[in-house]
Parts: sequence; C-alpha cells; structure tokens
Amino acid sequence: MVYRIGKTTTLNWPMIAMESEVLSLLCDPDTRYSFEAGEDTLRNTATGRVYPIREGIPLFVSTLTGPNLKYQAMYDRLAPGYDLAEWLYRAVTRKPDYRLEYLSELEIRPGDRVLEVSVGTGANLRYLPRDIDFYGIDLSWGMLRKCRRNLKKWRREARLFQAEAGRLPFCAEAFDCVFHVGGINFFTHKERAIREMIWVAKPGTKIVIVDETEKVVRESYQRNPATKAYFEPGTESVRCPIDLVPPEMEEVKAREIVGGKLYCLSFRKPKSPATSR
Repeated sequence: MVYRIGKTTTLNWPMIAMESEVLSLLCDPDTRYSFEAGEDTLRNTATGRVYPIREGIPLFVSTLTGPNLKYQAMYDRLAPGYDLAEWLYRAVTRKPDYRLEYLSELEIRPGDRVLEVSVGTGANLRYLPRDIDFYGIDLSWGMLRKCRRNLKKWRREARLFQAEAGRLPFCAEAFDCVFHVGGINFFTHKERAIREMIWVAKPGTKIVIVDETEKVVRESYQRNPATKAYFEPGTESVRCPIDLVPPEMEEVKAREIVGGKLYCLSFRKPKSPATSR
C-alpha cells in the first residue's frame, strides 16, 4: 500500500533522543565513516573528528561559502516569524495552502523512513502520515529550533539535524522517501545536493524536488523588505535543475504546478546497486 498524501488521522507521538537505530544510519558527511556517540557529541570512529550535539540536534555544518552562507543568515533572521507571515499572506490573499499539490507526488508506505531536505519549520510534516519515521535536515539553526517547537505543539515525532544538502550525514540507501521543497534555487552546489539525495535513497525510490519559478522568486524577493537585501537580480540563476539529474535516473519529469508558481521535478533511483557519489 502506498500513501498519496492527503488528510490523515492523528496520533500523539513523543519527541525522542538519540537511539542506536538512528546512530546506525548516520555517517560523517565528508568521509562516510561511522560515529560513536558521546554525551553531547558524535565522534568519527576512524578519524576522531567530533561533531557537537546542541539541544538534542547534531550539528554537521562547518564552513559555508557562496549562497549557502548568505541564505543561512536570511532564514535565521526570518525563522521566528516565518509561519505567521505565511499564514497572514494566505489570509490576506485568500489563497489555499498548496502543499497537498506537491506532496501528492510522494510515495510513502506505512513505516517508511522519510527524509525532508530543508525541513524549515516542519510545515510539510503536518500533511504526512503519522506512521512514518521522519528525518529533517536544514542549514538554518533558527528554522530547526522553530521546527522543534512546532513538533512539540503538534505532538509529532521527528529527528532533526543541522546539515547542508550537499553534505548529507547519512549512510547509503537509508531512506524509503526523499524530498526537498524550497531552497535548491540558491544552493551553493545544486548538482551535489541532487547526488546526495540519490545517495541516501533506497533503490527504486522516487525523489521529489520543488521550488519557486523564476518569475515568482524575483517578484517576491523584490517586494518583501525582509528578503530584498539578499537577492540581486541577474546574479543568480533560477531554473528547474532537470539537467543536473544523472542520466541513469528513471522516470525523470518536470512540470509547473500551483498555477506556474512552483516547478516540481521528480525522478526514480534505479533498482540496482547503490549509486556512487
């Protein structure tokens, strides 16, 4: 049975701490060696490199460059009022929540291990089934803290990590479902991010990538005083990255959704041995 995302029933799940099962899925994003857990750290078993755990969230972000550095600062700044601003925008414009349109692309079975790359404040999780094992990574510490507060309020379970999309801290073929919404337009390394999503997905997994179209990005960034300082027209390319999908991927599709406001790129990892990085 495969869930096509829609309205779901609710269950109350508690927040959890680091578990051996979670640790077995993690690896150093640079070397792929495994970790051993300390009280507030993860230590690379081969090199000895230590990654801190802050407020229960492992931190894998080191030195940032290019757009990643700029947009991390932007989302850290926007995080406290992000959900409210989005709600007010929909209320004023009387526009419905469009999440179901792209989440319907996901293929999720009961008990699946699901990864959202760029989880933000966790808003997509509210539309996903309760009987899944959900993981979320984000570059912004501010967004992760807001996500954690939302999870407590919604009584939802998730495992959160601060990490870059181009350096995912997970072992090969760890996830049954991998998706990303909003952010890849301005990733420092778009192609590597796509390959990392493929790396952590199990063979046969459908991977879904969604972001704003160029027209919407330019209009929204220039109209919004909070984001205007971060966007310089003509300096950053905004396009669907279908050309960055490796040729061996199957069922590659790209289309505009939500009246042309978003593009939705999807493809399937072949049912074959693990794809190399």
